[in-house]
Formats: sequence, C-alpha cells, structure tokens
Amino acid sequence: MNQEIRSLFPALSKYAYLNSAAVSPIPTTSIDAINTQLADVSLNGSNNYTEWIATKNRARELIAGMLGVKAEQIAFMRNTSDGFAAVANGLTWKPGDNIVSFEHEFPANFYPWRMVRDRYGVELRLCPERRGRIVLDERIGMIDGNTRVVALSAVQYGSGFRADLEHVGRAARNVDALFAVDIIQGLGQFGFDLPAQFVDIASGASHKWLCAPEGCGMLYVSERARERVEPTFVGWISVETPWDFADRDQPFQPNALAWESGTGTASLFYGLEQSLKLLNGTGLAKIESHLEGLSDMLCDSLAGKDYDIVSSRRQGEKSAIVCIKHRGGMDCNAIAKRLMEENIVVSPRNAVLRIAPHFYNNNDDIERLVTALP
Repeated sequence: MNQEIRSLFPALSKYAYLNSAAVSPIPTTSIDAINTQLADVSLNGSNNYTEWIATKNRARELIAGMLGVKAEQIAFMRNTSDGFAAVANGLTWKPGDNIVSFEHEFPANFYPWRMVRDRYGVELRLCPERRGRIVLDERIGMIDGNTRVVALSAVQYGSGFRADLEHVGRAARNVDALFAVDIIQGLGQFGFDLPAQFVDIASGASHKWLCAPEGCGMLYVSERARERVEPTFVGWISVETPWDFADRDQPFQPNALAWESGTGTASLFYGLEQSLKLLNGTGLAKIESHLEGLSDMLCDSLAGKDYDIVSSRRQGEKSAIVCIKHRGGMDCNAIAKRLMEENIVVSPRNAVLRIAPHFYNNNDDIERLVTALP
C-alpha cells in the first residue's frame, strides 16, 4: 500500500506493527473525527444530536455494504460476545437439540453456546482441529436433523484458517439450522456476501481489521433468524417509534434494530465511520490481494529458518494471519518479548507466534520481522 495510507498510522513510525488480529492502530482521520464530536458536545450540548445519529447510520450502511446485507439487518452492540449472547439467550431450546462448533473457537463464540449446553442440556458438538485446519466435511458430518445452530469463525484467531462459509452454510440450511459466524477476524481483511454464504447470524467488532475504536460491535440478523430469535436485550430504542414515549404497547423493531437497546457512544461511531471510509476507499478486494502477497512473502521468507508454519496455506484456506512455531521449542512468549524489544509487534497465542499484517504494512515490515526472528 502507498505511503499516504501509512502516514495515517503514526504507530508505524516506531513499530513494525504486525498484530491486527489483536488490535489495529487507529488512523488519524478517525481520531480527528472522534475529537470533533466530543468538542461538539462540549460546545453545543445536544443541539447536534441528529447528526450523531446520522453518523451512526452512515457507519451502519458502510458495514452492511461490506457484508452484502441491508442496513436494518445490522444492530450495533458493544462487542462480538454481546451479539452471540443475545442470540443464544433469544432462542427457545429443548432436550435433544444440538449445536455444532469447533474445539478452538475464540471464547466469544464458545461461552454463549456452553451456557446453553449447561442450562438447557443441549449437546455441544466440537469438531477437532487437524494440523491447523478444520476438515469442513468432518464438521458437516456432525450436523444432523437436531442441529439448531452451527457456529464458526470466518477466520480462526489461533491458526488463521479461513473457512468456506458457503460450504458449511449450505449444510446448515439443509437441516434448517441457523448458521452463526464470528466475522471479527475477517471483516476488513476481505468482504462478505452473507446471504450467498447462507449466514443467518454474524457478530464482530471494530478494533481489529476495521482499524476503529473498541466499543463498536455489530450483529447481523437475517430475516429467517429474526423470526426465530426473540430480542431479550432490549431498551427504549428497540421499538418501532422510540420517540413516542407515551405508547408503551408498541411493537419491537421487525429487524436487527430490535437488539439496539439505547444510546451508544456517539464519538466512537464518528471514528468508525472514518475508518470504514478508508477501508472502502482503498477497496476490500485490493486489501485482500495485498495481504495475500504479504503473507505469502512471509511464508516464503521463512524457508531456511528454524520455524514451522502452523497455518494452512492452501488456496481458499489461507488468510493474513500466519502462525509459526520454533522447531527447537523456543517459547512463543519469549520470542514475542524479544521482538518487542526491537519494536516489532506480534502476539503469542496457544503456543504459536501469530503474525497479522494489515493494509498499512509493507514488504519492509515483513523483512524486518524475518531478520529479527531468533
């Protein structure tokens, strides 16, 4: 990517920052927008409230476009966990139901389903990992006529494995199960077409590949999911005409907006909008191609080094997350600490070293990392 994009991220003047799967730096345009809204409140109080809401809705439109869905199918939450918890609590469960998931899902897409298992006696079936991969047909073989939910991450946080969502989603749809996808490690790396991928529920957040502040989670609810999931996390703006305070019997919103309970952090939506505009202006297809080039370069550069690549690099399964492991058993935490001493930022995760470049990274960042690897 060009120097103009890099100049928007001051962290890059100090770090080879390769940790977007944890938290991405925020561009200066987003920080400026956040400060503008806060200054507005300081100077004018609530007088420009309508513009705060308009900004939030513009961000909603941008997210919807990146997912291939309607804006009213997107609810803003606090984080990824809130989205899945809201769905798990809103479904009616009965003995004999089962949920099909993966043994190493990130906890945001595990604990809500474990709660259902523990509370209602629902079976939670966990597909095993096979050498950094999920064998999708093995997972599909666990789905049957009693499966209510199939839960999966678009990209696995601990391996970088990218799933063929359409393949899994079609199998879930064949038994009339809901397909719930954690999109946090994918959205911003690439775009989605959730209806074509048979996704019914998608939950994610803003602080990783979207390069935005923490606190802007998003929940997608398809029309068929809206018919089955009761909104249990509701508040004053969950209804059809929230400013009609006198009508206490009005219905809840007929779409995902029923899950928005009240006012949010307006300044963060200002930052989110600017980050989304930067990503969309750059082009998600261009970003995806750039990240494939960087991650391929990284893997090629490791030839001759004492590291094994844990992540699948098969076409259709690879992502911008590359996990490696030292052949001599050197602890990944110690490696990450040594790299940090040279201002190279990566993450130790589950006994591997996780490297996650984004669109603001370049070949020099990769060379700097490979040269510094102990």
